[in-house]
Amino acid sequence: MSQPPLTPALVLQAYRLGVFPMSESRDDPGIFWVDPRRRGVFPLDQFRISHSLARTIRRGQFRVSFDTAFADVVDGCADRPETWINPSIRDLSLMLHRQGHAHAVEVWQDAQLVGGVYGIHIGAAFFGESMFSRATDASKVALAYLLHNLRGSGFTLFDTQFLTPHLPSLGAVEIPRAQYHRMLAAAVAQSARFSTAVPASSDVIQRKTQTS
Repeated sequence: MSQPPLTPALVLQAYRLGVFPMSESRDDPGIFWVDPRRRGVFPLDQFRISHSLARTIRRGQFRVSFDTAFADVVDGCADRPETWINPSIRDLSLMLHRQGHAHAVEVWQDAQLVGGVYGIHIGAAFFGESMFSRATDASKVALAYLLHNLRGSGFTLFDTQFLTPHLPSLGAVEIPRAQYHRMLAAAVAQSARFSTAVPASSDVIQRKTQTS
């Protein structure tokens, strides 16, 4: 039986139910749906900015923007030997962005895009899709600005899908599927507005909680 076409409406409905699409590789046209038994989330009040990351942000070596180079961030995330972002998922992400359902944080060094993170927004839930870094700490800077944005914009859930090895050091945790589904149902029933206003670096680092 053939799969239904991957449309924005179908994917948004799947996310509301806790399911998201992936592909085996960049060159695999197939899509499969995932509902992990254990789910990674970022409690919005527990993101840890280390002293070293705070110094990086304070030095001003990076410039941060929101939603100015969405496609480039998606392409940066897919630019690795192994990726689950195939052309169908890329195109879908761009459609969701045009509809206001997907957003990106871009990190620049001089005129070069050196890091970023993107995700999907439904209600008061933000679903982190992927991030990339071409300079030391660039993806961590993107996460710091994203978490600041979500906290200040009324979001209640930041879903990271899986818990990758470095995320726990930043404050991410893993929770059971049933607990995640309860949090998800509450979050998508609320409303939040993703802000594209870039905060001052001092506002981003004021919640520093970790020493290193």
